[in-house]
Amino acid sequence: MLDILLLRKDLDTAIARLETRKKPQAFLNVEAFQSLESERKRLQTRTEELQAQRNQLSKQVGMLMGKGDKEGAEAAKAQVAAIKTEFETSSTRLEQIQGELQTMLLAVPNMPHESVPVGSDESGNVEVRRWGTPKAFEFAAKDHVDVGTPLGLDFDMGVKLSGSRFTVMKGPIARLHRALAQFMIDLQTEEHGYTECYVPYAVNADSLKGTGQLPKFEGDLFAAKKGGQDGEPVPDHAALYLIPTAEVPLTNFVRDQVVAEADLPIKLTAHSPCFRSEAGSYGRDTRGMIRQHQFDKVEMVQIV
Repeated sequence: MLDILLLRKDLDTAIARLETRKKPQAFLNVEAFQSLESERKRLQTRTEELQAQRNQLSKQVGMLMGKGDKEGAEAAKAQVAAIKTEFETSSTRLEQIQGELQTMLLAVPNMPHESVPVGSDESGNVEVRRWGTPKAFEFAAKDHVDVGTPLGLDFDMGVKLSGSRFTVMKGPIARLHRALAQFMIDLQTEEHGYTECYVPYAVNADSLKGTGQLPKFEGDLFAAKKGGQDGEPVPDHAALYLIPTAEVPLTNFVRDQVVAEADLPIKLTAHSPCFRSEAGSYGRDTRGMIRQHQFDKVEMVQIV
């Protein structure tokens, strides 16, 4: 999420940078933002003035009471009461505006770095470096469906149990799946200095806002309710979602915190299932395990 000060100080530059992205008009309603910002400035100034006046009058009440000037004290009290009403109205509206601005900013993506080439599609990408040589086979390579099916990769069973874009693994390939996860966790923790974590598979909306999935990609998530389809969200967690990746809970370890530089880097890893509705994605009927609703992953996160 962009720092709102960036938009307040130099809105034109920020918009120009955002316009290098695809469909920039969907990111920020400039007119609405400027209108809310203008009202916020006015209300914030007025609220601070009222607070200062109330503090000054409150002191006067004490001083007048000490001098025995009850009439003057009552007059000052009346002024305090009048100020209180306007102060509360202004404060309430100011809080509403802050919420509206927050909601607006949640939909604004990061600005591309100035070094990123601007292009209309992937043909505009620039190759920065290359490592290794692509493997050349002397035979026709099989895809994962042909290789995996004899080993226990069962697409029909996944459809039977859950529907399209789910897959079952049995026998040797299920064992390989488990072994790969174990291998990757051991590699990252024993050789690369990561701390292994076990994280919740259902997280609250704040966690998904922390990593940018909400509000923009809510349609790509699975929401979870307590008590079935018609159930209510768990009271202490206004809304819960199945994680699309362990990156979400791992990154949110440091949400709303200021981390001391001496404690960096923080290197975290976790093996978890990942759940993705991907309502807007392509490839619903792609052959094999492409664009699955559920898959496992060993995630690595560094806070640096």
